[in-house]
Amino acid sequence: MSATSNRQLAFAVTLVAATFLMGSSFIAGKILLQDGFPPMVLVGWRFVVAALATLPIIAFQPGSFGASLKPAALGWREAGLIMLIGLLQTAGVLGLLFLAMVSISASTAAILLFTNPIWVALLSRIFLGEALHGKRVAGLILGVIGVAFAMDAGGTGLFDGDVLLGELIALAAAICWSFATVLTKRAHLPVTPWTLSFWQMLFGALILLLIAYGLGQHWPEDTSPAQWGWFLWLAIPASTGSFGLWFVALSKGGATKASSYLFLAPFFTVILSALILDAHLTWMEGLGGLLIGTALWLVNREGPEKSREAMDQALSEGEP
Repeated sequence: MSATSNRQLAFAVTLVAATFLMGSSFIAGKILLQDGFPPMVLVGWRFVVAALATLPIIAFQPGSFGASLKPAALGWREAGLIMLIGLLQTAGVLGLLFLAMVSISASTAAILLFTNPIWVALLSRIFLGEALHGKRVAGLILGVIGVAFAMDAGGTGLFDGDVLLGELIALAAAICWSFATVLTKRAHLPVTPWTLSFWQMLFGALILLLIAYGLGQHWPEDTSPAQWGWFLWLAIPASTGSFGLWFVALSKGGATKASSYLFLAPFFTVILSALILDAHLTWMEGLGGLLIGTALWLVNREGPEKSREAMDQALSEGEP
C-alpha cells in the first residue's frame, strides 16, 4: 500500500472514529435525560470536565504551558470573541440540543443538528463572501426539504406541540453552531485549536451552570454507578475524544473533505439508538436523513473554479 493510500486510510479511520464518538454522545445524553438529569446542569458539568481534560493536551503543545493557554497576542478583543464563540458553540449548541432531546429522539436531534454545514454554506455566502455554486444551491434546497421530512411534516409529529418545539430547538442549535463556525473563520484568533476549545468550552459551561443553578436546577442526589459511567463517557470520549480526533482530521485532510463525513454521526446515532434505546426512525425521518446526507455531500463539493485551482496546483507540484 502506497504512502498516499496509508494517509487516506488514516484520515478516513480518524473521521469514522470521531463521528462514532459524536454519535454516541446523543445516546449517553438521552439516557441521562430519561433518568431525570436537568439538561443545563448535565451539559454544564459535561463541558467543565471536557475542558479540563484538554489541559494535558495543551501542556504538550510547543512552548510553555502558560504561553499556550494565554498567548501574548491574546488581547481583550480576542478574549471577547472567544467568549462569544463559547456562548454560541457550547452554551447555545449543546444547551439547546439537550433541551430538545427532552421531547424528541436522539436520532432526530442528531439529524437536525448535523444540518449545520448547510447553514454554514448559506451564512458563509452572506458574511464571508464565499460563492454558492450550482451544487451548493442544490444542496441547500435538498437540505431544506430533508429537514421538513426529518421533522415528520407529513405525519402527526409536527402537530404535537412538545415534539415540534423540540425539533425547532434542535434546528436552533444547528444554526448556533453555524454562526460559531463562521465567527471562528472570520476571527483568525491567535490561539491553537486546543486552546480555543478549552476556553470556549469552559466559558460556555460556566454560563450554562449559572443559568441552571439560577433556575433552581441541581445535580441528582442519588447518582448510580451506571449513570456516572454514562456521564464520564459523555464528558471525555464523546466530547474531548471526538473533538480531538476531529481536529487531527482537519489538520490532515482539510475542512471540505472532513465535513463530508459529518453525516456519519447521525447515522451512528440511529444505529446505536436501535441497539441501546430500542428506538426506530419513521420512514419519513429516514428519507429526510438521506436527503440531508446528500445535501451535505453537495454543499461540501468544491466549485469548478476551486477545483481548477487545486488541479493547477497539483500539476505544478508534480502530483498525479
